[in-house]
Amino acid sequence: MDLETMQMNLARRGYIVSVFDTAEEAAEYLDGRIDGKNVGIGGSVTLDKMGMYQRLSAHNNVEWHWHLKEGETVQEARTAAMTGDVYLSSVNGISEAGEIVNIDGAGNRLAGTLFGHSKVYYVLGINKIRPTLEDAIGRARNIAAPLNAKRLGCETPCEKRGVCYDCQGADRICRAMTITYAPMMGQETEVVIIRKFLGL
Repeated sequence: MDLETMQMNLARRGYIVSVFDTAEEAAEYLDGRIDGKNVGIGGSVTLDKMGMYQRLSAHNNVEWHWHLKEGETVQEARTAAMTGDVYLSSVNGISEAGEIVNIDGAGNRLAGTLFGHSKVYYVLGINKIRPTLEDAIGRARNIAAPLNAKRLGCETPCEKRGVCYDCQGADRICRAMTITYAPMMGQETEVVIIRKFLGL
């Protein structure tokens, strides 16, 4: 993996790129950059392990359906997260050329990265990086999705066998996939890369 070339590829696509050696350094950076904002967060083991909800909610209004406010439903939190100033997500895969791949079941995470926020942060460990777009899609479908299905206790073939079978069951979590080639129009997008294996 040539991280320096990848940074240049992302910058050419219009992304801001920040690279950190540890998750703690990245968390401190994000905590310092995001202040007094309405913040939405998409489901992410990476961001949860980094403690971003606890950090940011101390001085921002944060909506995350993994951390519900009193009396709030999951759907209410997902909807509220769509209307913030800032949105944070991880990725399921990213190519060295800078193509970002995400898979979603409810659609809130994909929607949040694509529209409605003036600033979006993609936060990821180097384990999410793959040489090509095809490899990044393969990672999303055959590594990230099965691991998330197992984490959620889904009754799917991928949860049991560890690879995608393109199932049509009620518990299917890979219901939509996006390939993001560049920041959306009018949106500042930053890719935060951590030189560690993080998340699923």
